[in-house]
Amino acid sequence: QMRGFGGMLSFMLKEDSLEAVSRFLPRLRFAHAAANLGAVETIVGPPATTSHVECTQEERAALGIPEGLIRYSTGIEDTEDLIADMEHALDIFS
Repeated sequence: QMRGFGGMLSFMLKEDSLEAVSRFLPRLRFAHAAANLGAVETIVGPPATTSHVECTQEERAALGIPEGLIRYSTGIEDTEDLIADMEHALDIFS
């Protein structure tokens, strides 16, 4: 069992669209896209295409789940590697 704090965060992409998500995810080198979260490796899961894929866009909006929402669960990789990886992936929106 886990004790203390975890490494889960959620954030919105600057462009709120599934197209933006599809451009962002391949740029990550350390994070792996998956529906499940909380593994030893860093996992990234956009709810619109994972946990809430069965919902329509309207249903997700009513639930407060925008298309550009990203869930990010940090693993045991080096912190500096994860930060650099995220900066690299987010550069696409600069």
